[in-house]
Amino acid sequence: MHVLVVTAVPAERDAVTRAFGDRSGTSVFHVRGAEIHRAGPFDVLVGGVGPAAAAASTAFGLASDGYDLVISAGIGGGFAGVAPVGSLVVADRIVVADLGAGTPEGFVPVTGLGFGRVLHIPPRSLVRATAAATGGVTGTVLTVSTVTGSAERAADLLAAHPGTAAEAMEGFGVAEAADLAGVPVLEVRGVSNAVGPRDRDAWRIGDALTALTDAFGKLAPVLEGWIHHDRDDS
Repeated sequence: MHVLVVTAVPAERDAVTRAFGDRSGTSVFHVRGAEIHRAGPFDVLVGGVGPAAAAASTAFGLASDGYDLVISAGIGGGFAGVAPVGSLVVADRIVVADLGAGTPEGFVPVTGLGFGRVLHIPPRSLVRATAAATGGVTGTVLTVSTVTGSAERAADLLAAHPGTAAEAMEGFGVAEAADLAGVPVLEVRGVSNAVGPRDRDAWRIGDALTALTDAFGKLAPVLEGWIHHDRDDS
């Protein structure tokens, strides 16, 4: 099993590798423009913040070796009533929420303009198995270039994307690169804050990183079984 994990920042990378003990058991090697930390069955790459950086870094990482799966991993905001702070979200849909055009009638996604795509769907059987093993919530994870800072914006996103559980900034970029390489993708997020008005004092980044560590501590046998035995979308 060979899995590439892409995070935005080093703190998220360290949360993943911490699932496998102290740093002395982690080897480090370099690919063009980045370094990869190998811990257990995972190669963990810090890809940068935002979908563009994530897509570029993921593409370089995938070109460096043969991978069975790519995981976009990190922290994110959870929508109230669906994904509480400190919980884990497993994406059943990865959607780019703000790629498109503003019009007098409202936002039009890029697909409404006749271009591109706005959605990637991770393998359903893998999503189910991951959520069951980790206790994670399943739902749409939105990729945004500008994180939500108001109740009005949060309400607009929920109206446009029913079933949304969380928002983050990299998943769609990772998924785009994975799709071009013909590799399946998964997204997991530890929830650090509620989506809506920004209140940094209420954020629990440590709890979100702990949720990520706990999840990766349980993922290896799940992924091993899926890659070698249950690899389907049913």
